[in-house]
Amino acid sequence: MARKTKKATRARAADDRRSGWRIVGVILLAVVVVVGYRIWEENAAAPGPDPSTLVGRWLRPDGGYVLELSDPAPDGLLKAAYFNPRPINVSRAEWKVQGDHLRAFVELLDEHYPGSTYTLTYRPATDRLVGIYFQATLRQQYDVEFERTK
Repeated sequence: MARKTKKATRARAADDRRSGWRIVGVILLAVVVVVGYRIWEENAAAPGPDPSTLVGRWLRPDGGYVLELSDPAPDGLLKAAYFNPRPINVSRAEWKVQGDHLRAFVELLDEHYPGSTYTLTYRPATDRLVGIYFQATLRQQYDVEFERTK
C-alpha cells in the first residue's frame, strides 16, 4: 500500500509541476499578446507620408507626358488622368505607404496602352515622382521621372 501512495504522491507532484508550467505559459502568452498589440497600436498611429503630397500635375520631361493625380482615398485609391498630349484612359490608380516611402501605381488601358503601368515613388527632397514605366505592347521597362508643374 505504501508503494501505491508514493506513486500517487509522485504523480500528483508531477501533475502540479505541469499545471504550474501551463500557468506560466498562459501568462507569458498574455504578456506577448499585450506587448505586441501595444507595439502595433503605436506603429499604426505613427504618422507616415501624407498621400495628399501626390496631388498635382506632374510632367515627364523626356516626352511631355502629363500625369494628374487627385483625391487620394483612405483605402488607397487615387484619381488619375494621363495625357500624351491627348487624354489616355486610366483604368486604375492607387497609392500606398511602403516603409517610409509614398508610392503611386497607375495603369493605362487605351489604344497603344493596353495595360501599360507606372510604378512611382515620391522623392520629397526633389519633389519628384521617380520609378518604372512598363510599356505593355513592347514588354519593356523604362526608368522615368516626373516633375511637379506649378
